[in-house]
Amino acid sequence: MAKVKQVGLLAAGCQPWNKDVCAASGDRFAYCATLAIYIYQLDQQYNEFKLRSIMSEHKKTITAISWCSDNPDLFASASADNLLIIWNVAEQKTVARLDNTKGVPASVSWCWNPADGVAFVSQRGPLYIWVYRGPDPGVTVHKEAHSFLSDICLFRWHPTKKGKLVFGHTDGSLSIFQPGSKTQKHVLRPESLEGTDEEDPVSALEWDPLSIDYLLVSNLHNGIRLVDSEALVCITSFCFPSAAASVQCLAWVPSAPGMFITGDSQIGVLRVWNVSRSTPLDSFKLKKTGFHALHVLSSPLAKKAQRSCSPSRSQHTSSTSEAVPPPTLSQNHSFSLPPGHAVCCFMDGGVGLYDMGSKKWDFLRDLGHVETIFDCKFKPDDPNLLATASFDGTIKIWDTNTLKAVYTSPGNEGVVYSLSWAPGDLNCIAGATSRNGAFIWDVRKGKIITRFNEHGKNGIFCISWSHKDSKRIATCSADGFCIIRTIDGKILHKYKHPAAVFGCDWSQNNKDMIATGCEDKNVRVYYLATSSDQPLKVFIGHLAKVFHVRWSPLREGILCSGSDDGTVRIWDYTQDACINVLSGHTAPVRGLMWNTEVPYLLISGSWDYTIRVWDTRDGTCLDTVYDHGADVYGLTCHQSRPFTMASCSRDSTVRLWSLTPLISPLLLNILTNQPWEKIIGNTDTAMVPGSPPLLCGKVSRDIKQELDKLNLDIKAKKLRWFSECFLPPGGSSNLWDLVSVINGQDDSLLPPSYSKGVMHMKHLLKFKTSEAQELTIVKMSKFGGGIGAPSKEERLKEAADIHLRLGQIQRYCELMVELGQWEKALSVAPGVSMKYWKKLMQRRADQLMAEDNDDAIPYCIATGEIKKLVTFFTGKGQLLEALLIAQAACEGNIHAPQSSPVNHTTNDVDNRQYQSLLHKVCKELAEWYFQDGCCVLAACCHLAVDNIELAMASLIRGNELELAACVGTVLGETAPQSTAYCLELLARKYMTTPTWELSADLLQMIPDNYILLAKLCAFYPGSDTEINQLHERCRLPSLEECKALAEAAMSEGDLFSAVKFHLLSSEPENALRIGIDHVKEQLAGPDWTVDIVQPILELMSYIRTDCLIMAKLTEVRSELLILCGYIGGLLAIRRQYCSIVPALYEYTSQLLKRREVCVPLKIEQLSVELDAWRACTQPNSNPPSECQREEFSCLKKRIQPADSGALVLQGADYVTGSNMPSHSDVELSCFTGHKIQGPVFLLEDGKSAISLNDALMWAKVNPFSPLGTGLRINPF
Repeated sequence: MAKVKQVGLLAAGCQPWNKDVCAASGDRFAYCATLAIYIYQLDQQYNEFKLRSIMSEHKKTITAISWCSDNPDLFASASADNLLIIWNVAEQKTVARLDNTKGVPASVSWCWNPADGVAFVSQRGPLYIWVYRGPDPGVTVHKEAHSFLSDICLFRWHPTKKGKLVFGHTDGSLSIFQPGSKTQKHVLRPESLEGTDEEDPVSALEWDPLSIDYLLVSNLHNGIRLVDSEALVCITSFCFPSAAASVQCLAWVPSAPGMFITGDSQIGVLRVWNVSRSTPLDSFKLKKTGFHALHVLSSPLAKKAQRSCSPSRSQHTSSTSEAVPPPTLSQNHSFSLPPGHAVCCFMDGGVGLYDMGSKKWDFLRDLGHVETIFDCKFKPDDPNLLATASFDGTIKIWDTNTLKAVYTSPGNEGVVYSLSWAPGDLNCIAGATSRNGAFIWDVRKGKIITRFNEHGKNGIFCISWSHKDSKRIATCSADGFCIIRTIDGKILHKYKHPAAVFGCDWSQNNKDMIATGCEDKNVRVYYLATSSDQPLKVFIGHLAKVFHVRWSPLREGILCSGSDDGTVRIWDYTQDACINVLSGHTAPVRGLMWNTEVPYLLISGSWDYTIRVWDTRDGTCLDTVYDHGADVYGLTCHQSRPFTMASCSRDSTVRLWSLTPLISPLLLNILTNQPWEKIIGNTDTAMVPGSPPLLCGKVSRDIKQELDKLNLDIKAKKLRWFSECFLPPGGSSNLWDLVSVINGQDDSLLPPSYSKGVMHMKHLLKFKTSEAQELTIVKMSKFGGGIGAPSKEERLKEAADIHLRLGQIQRYCELMVELGQWEKALSVAPGVSMKYWKKLMQRRADQLMAEDNDDAIPYCIATGEIKKLVTFFTGKGQLLEALLIAQAACEGNIHAPQSSPVNHTTNDVDNRQYQSLLHKVCKELAEWYFQDGCCVLAACCHLAVDNIELAMASLIRGNELELAACVGTVLGETAPQSTAYCLELLARKYMTTPTWELSADLLQMIPDNYILLAKLCAFYPGSDTEINQLHERCRLPSLEECKALAEAAMSEGDLFSAVKFHLLSSEPENALRIGIDHVKEQLAGPDWTVDIVQPILELMSYIRTDCLIMAKLTEVRSELLILCGYIGGLLAIRRQYCSIVPALYEYTSQLLKRREVCVPLKIEQLSVELDAWRACTQPNSNPPSECQREEFSCLKKRIQPADSGALVLQGADYVTGSNMPSHSDVELSCFTGHKIQGPVFLLEDGKSAISLNDALMWAKVNPFSPLGTGLRINPF
């Protein structure tokens, strides 16, 4: 099982260099970074787009992508290395490759004539058509589309007219081809260009979906035209409000005939147009930077909740009948924007999905890098800020909690190869570039404050700011020099090398020592305290150029180097020797990182796309990570969070990893109160080969010192501080803050970051109110607007005035509503009655909600329509908003207007309703976080309303067992059941050599632990002496005594005790015969339940493996596996582990088929049960028959738990990283045959794989392997 866990992904932005780099189909959209294609898909449950996969097969810049119109699972992509690939998006695999496109494809499009054809064109043509499958595959040339006089920008096939296509050229002209018609080349240039040599490239080109001949074309400087491709005339030229506006991209809006949108090239203005008028209908400034690409999703997104409909028009009108209001109008009062979502890509790499109807972002991925990321480093004084340096010429700073960019450097630096933070809190970054020398960027001021040009125009590959002496900065360059200078530019040393210098690193123990890596294959160490420019040491051994070098932070005089020979070498400066060669990478090594707490852990990244974790004591590779899709360049961790690593790659992503599984017993040594020497040690002890990991760094020593000063609350602080040090960002600090609040900590001790996370409900309004006071922005909403011809409007207005003067206020209100002047109607409605005013307010709110308009919110709040508003927000997936409203209602801040004296009973009822609503919303928000792979934040949501059991269940279902055990221990008596279950699972995890004793210590923390300790001892595989020692440690009788006790229990009819003592004796096989006969007898009767047979089956499953797999036990083993499989299936139904129910039933059926057994189970009956479960619970199946309903009702009786606490753990497991696209997800599940997304669990044959989520659920209901071997699985 993988020891390194992916916990975060920073996706790239969209490249701004090529035209067709954004595409959409159905419920998916895709965009290209330079080397990777990002595919997002709509999550139907939460109505939001999520990153589903990253395609990164291309090695050179991607130039165009195109989605297949006939098959939404297929799209094509082309790149600058003359490569064209057809992808299957659903299966995430390459369908076909064309390796020589005879030129770089500038534009790609699926053909409308041959079913499996893709057309592509480069510069001046010709247009090639590639039929990639079928009876006659191959590449052909279009008969007419060649020999153009100007380069091609892009081309488009007509969506309905077979074979018709148009090309847009850099000179501003179009070329149109249509079967059976005369070819028209280089026609329809903008009028102002006719007769000149000026160029004005075609920037966008789209056929009118409702016409065979009409075509929208935009030129970068001459704006947009609607042209007739048949008559070769311009029908309309569209006018811009400003001469400076220029169009970069355009798209038709499928849901509104004749409507289209454009994106400006200079600033991010989205304009909405209709072909019937030459000026824009509306415009929105979405961003400061210009647009690059636009695409409108063809099908509007379905809303999750059904909206209430507007009232239908009445047949007659009386003074009290309700008027039908017009729709709410947009700001220019002349039209309403159609529902539609535009995929917007911007020149700065930003990508977003804009909801045009409600004028807001559904999704915005701002400021992503669009090119290779060469380096990444955490800010020295803040482990939540990560800086990255990229080929795109920028340095960006990311918040690792939110995975969003918070700062970006001014840019235009060519390539930024390397970065280095200033020490401490100086808030400056030094950057090294390919052609502009080095610079210092002041992050807070947002500008470059210093430049260093000593290397001239030569590329600088590495920059390193000394953290022992903050005035010194080192750079190494292609000119062969490593230069040390002060921050004000004074050169201290120039170390000349015989070739380019690629890496340098300051010693962490000696401020005057620096090491370099050189193209001449050697590593050099220089000593700055001497005036000599000669190296103190030269290490020879690598067979190709040396790139990075890194000094060990914990072992003085030890450094490592990575080379193009694919190895990492460890050098001992004091011995002048190479003490280890780490071989395994199959390409040049780039990233290198020592762990700052465990002295033997070294991590390397390579051009072979992998990250490897090494134990440098003996040179073994502990884990290999395949998730990046291209070369891995940078690796880094922060010393206060030493087991969270960031990596960056040519695939333009940054990924976050947890290294905690590599040192997993350490947190449990802390939890079980082991002596300090089992937790913290010195480097000499830790470096003994094979010894367990020990912490040797500064952070662990600081925590110990702080703990030594405390008198109170030591255990809670110890568990919190160490778990925060071990765990990745993503909510663990937030979780511990909530635990402190629940345990009664003073609010004044909460950190400032608390108000930015999930807060306890008693704080939510207090903090949000102060936030509002800080902002002090109060905007009055303006409602209403006019409709229709003035004459009708005037008549209605006159009639309304008469009604008002006659005192018929209600009729006046209804007429005002009909006119759309809601505010006038509402202002006088209380004159009728409060009841009528409230009803009118509700109608206005309903109308706005039906239009999905956020203006409904104040109406609902004023009338106390809490439930409606919460439904409105949850329907749109805005769960945090829903939560705030529900809590405000609970605290009495939102209530219905009182028209009669206060009734305290009603208030109490309302409050109870609001409380249950609040819990419901918190539960929904928690589930949203959970399904997003954030089980820690899900637990925070439950703790916010004091639901400790559900918080613990979230952590257990996310397999964050160590954190759950620590939190449960600190919360004490409030979560006894969950904590005990969690400790039991952890004990199972460590029931292996050499951690049996740790397993016993964990079980001894559980109050009622006798049976659990018996299971541990029964499973222990040692010699008789070792077994007796463990029995003694667990206060259990010896082997001989157990044999006698078993016989005594049998004679007394105590079957459970007889099975238990037989298992603990030297002849455990006797337990199986007694226990299995008993279970078979139960199953043969009519009234058995799962809770009657499961305890004895689970007990028997702990028989020692070496005993169970003996040949003489074949029959009884088969029966045990079958019974455990069947009861496991029923438990899976109880726990709602839907993905493994069919697999457990299939497993049981297969064992029944293959093995000679005598059990009261029939394959036919299993099939009937499974079908009944599917029909009654699975949404996509046919309605259940009467027989199936009866069958499922019988099943439910059998699985109903005696203890309702068992239902808390209902719901599928979903570990962090399950929803992250990776490149290692090539394994197919042996349960479903589908590709596994997220972490994989390999079974004992080393070939069969299932998802880690399925493995965890399987192990919780059936401990035996799905392969039927009788081995237990341990995915925890």
